Amino acid sequence: MLTENDEFSAAGIAEHQLVAWPRVAAVASMVAFSLPTFVTGLEVSHGLGATDAMIALIAGSLIIFVIGAIMGSVGAKTRLSSYLLVRIAFGDRGAGVVNLAFAVSLLGWFGVNINLFTNAVERLAQSLFGVSIGPLWLSIVASVCMTVTTMIGFRAINLVSTLLVPVLAVVTFLLAKSALDAQSMSEILATENTATLSVGDGVSAIVGAIIVGAIILPDITRFSRHWSGAVYTAIIAYVIIQVAVMGAASFAGIVSGKTDILEIMLDVNLGFGAFAIVIIGSWVLNSLNLYSAVLSTKATIPRLNTVGLTIGLGAVGVIAAMMNILDQFVTFLFYLSVIFIPVAGVIVMDFLVIRPARYHADTLIGNRPFSGKGFAAWALGAVVALLASEGIIPALTTIAAIDAMAVSAVVYTLISWRDRKATTS
Repeated sequence: MLTENDEFSAAGIAEHQLVAWPRVAAVASMVAFSLPTFVTGLEVSHGLGATDAMIALIAGSLIIFVIGAIMGSVGAKTRLSSYLLVRIAFGDRGAGVVNLAFAVSLLGWFGVNINLFTNAVERLAQSLFGVSIGPLWLSIVASVCMTVTTMIGFRAINLVSTLLVPVLAVVTFLLAKSALDAQSMSEILATENTATLSVGDGVSAIVGAIIVGAIILPDITRFSRHWSGAVYTAIIAYVIIQVAVMGAASFAGIVSGKTDILEIMLDVNLGFGAFAIVIIGSWVLNSLNLYSAVLSTKATIPRLNTVGLTIGLGAVGVIAAMMNILDQFVTFLFYLSVIFIPVAGVIVMDFLVIRPARYHADTLIGNRPFSGKGFAAWALGAVVALLASEGIIPALTTIAAIDAMAVSAVVYTLISWRDRKATTS
């Protein structure tokens, strides 16, 4: 079990810690196989209808792929976690604010997934076995398992993911097959539905479902032996697995006319498959959420004890689960996409254009305390996207997530253009 392992320190990953890219892709894929991804696909198809939902799914997945491939490549090239990249881009003090926001969001996700896990296991246990399980004890036991996995580190998360991805792939295939056995693809796509979302809203919801994972992809792709492994990881996780999972949930929802993924899976005799999705998916996803929350906090306050921090954040996650933000799930995803994409815009342009020579571990020694330009670009990107989404100002693309990243990237590049001369200093 890890104590003060350099995996959590403010340093790059060493050569002996590198692994083949398929192992990294297995971890990223587990995020796409999780229950929230199924729920998002179902919610979007219910709000848009079949054809528009497929358009939104493909567009959203491509957006996530581009962001994940770029961010993941940066992590693989530099061997640095996303939070150390934030320190370089935003400065030590500026990164403290940004990383705190990341940590809060990740713990919020931890709470959402514990909440989903508890509700789902309660229902499945009652439906399949006639057993009633107390939600508090379920939350505590699940959180302990996830916290212990996190304490062991990336290799534990990777081992669980590698072993269990095939199981969840079979469950997803059977869910899609059940829908296509009932109706043909053409019949599903021809199904009419009263739209309650725009395609742009659907894309933003899909992006929001996994945007945090794409932005913090360096946390796992830094273990990849070559930067190309990060691109392959993004293709598999976001273009193949995410589309398959959300597509399967969408088809099943349209055919059944139901909006509850567990009820749908029980109806098609996939109760044990639902258990696998809930338990395995939540286990790996929340271990990864907690892992990244520890990384973000350690990057800001390196003197904290890793074991104590992991246990403490796991306890906070259980409390977050009791706040029940599941009722506003799509709204939560939307605002996540708006808030976090501008961070990626700043990091990507700083790495690719403005200060590429600064992206290595040595920069963290004597790093600048604060980047006002990075902070300004991040804030402006988020504000513009939020105002546009509320109809206060005209939207640039009708997709708030794209507006946010585009504005932050362009603004940061323009106001930092003269800094390019200092990239080799």
